[in-house]
Amino acid sequence: MSTAKRLFYCDHHRIPLPEGHRFPAEKYRLLRERLYGPSFHFLPAPEADPAVIARVHDPAYVAAFIDGTLDAAAVRRIGFPWSAGLVHRTLASVGSTLAATDEAWETGWGGTLAGGTHHAFRDHGSGYCVFNDFAVAVAWLRDTGRLHLQDRAAIVDLDVHQGDGTAAMFATDEAVLTVSLHGANNFPFRKQESRIDVALPDGAGDAQCLAALAEVLPRVEAFAPRLVFYQSGVDALAEDKLGRLNLTLPGLQQRDRMLFETINRLGVPVVVTLGGGYADPIMRTVEAHSQTFLTALAAFEPTQAAAGRLGPPATP
Repeated sequence: MSTAKRLFYCDHHRIPLPEGHRFPAEKYRLLRERLYGPSFHFLPAPEADPAVIARVHDPAYVAAFIDGTLDAAAVRRIGFPWSAGLVHRTLASVGSTLAATDEAWETGWGGTLAGGTHHAFRDHGSGYCVFNDFAVAVAWLRDTGRLHLQDRAAIVDLDVHQGDGTAAMFATDEAVLTVSLHGANNFPFRKQESRIDVALPDGAGDAQCLAALAEVLPRVEAFAPRLVFYQSGVDALAEDKLGRLNLTLPGLQQRDRMLFETINRLGVPVVVTLGGGYADPIMRTVEAHSQTFLTALAAFEPTQAAAGRLGPPATP
């Protein structure tokens, strides 16, 4: 019986994008190819039930997105042209986070090569995010009886863009700790209020970002969550076209290690979602994302990590 770690993906659903669109849709396939090898077993994500999504999102918004009847302004705010492919991809992205959450609950950690859609609000999408997979997953855990209302969860968002939708959706939920370390001058330009916000100046590098994280992690630990969601965006990388920060690959790896060490001390499950990454060349983003999952494997399954290997690098 294989001991490979299961990871969920949704890149088999294609998003038709116009030429020149800056969203790096190919990175998802390239990442899966980069991680190919005996350490991971890749599964296509199931599509989330719209009724589950409508537990936290406005049902009228959910229906309009699925039916293709959103008004033009709402579609522009999301950032993707509407298509049937986008609907399937979006439902599978949320489904991948639910599948990874189930995996984490059963095995200690789960991962999705998608998700992290932290700019989605209850009644609208934004910044390439249609539905907020973190909010859906927390509600789903509660509905299935695995989390009670008083049970705590933490969402640690280390993407360079503030998790504004996540902050807003949990603004009155004291059982959920929302944490965001992000660029002060980056999108979204109208920030929301997370439980913990750390705004980093343009050009901040490894030392400044890691010091900020070191100050935050004891507060996460003190919150004593029963489960952690990790938005592991890599757009803080120096080569990122949208990031405005100056982290290196070793700096990002140390970031991941610091968080995973905290989670190991807590002894709670963690769900690793993908988040953003817009480096040029695209393979720098792919390498940074792959490093996160390999670091998770080493942190939570060191024996399996030692036995594994990376597959051949993918080409764009």
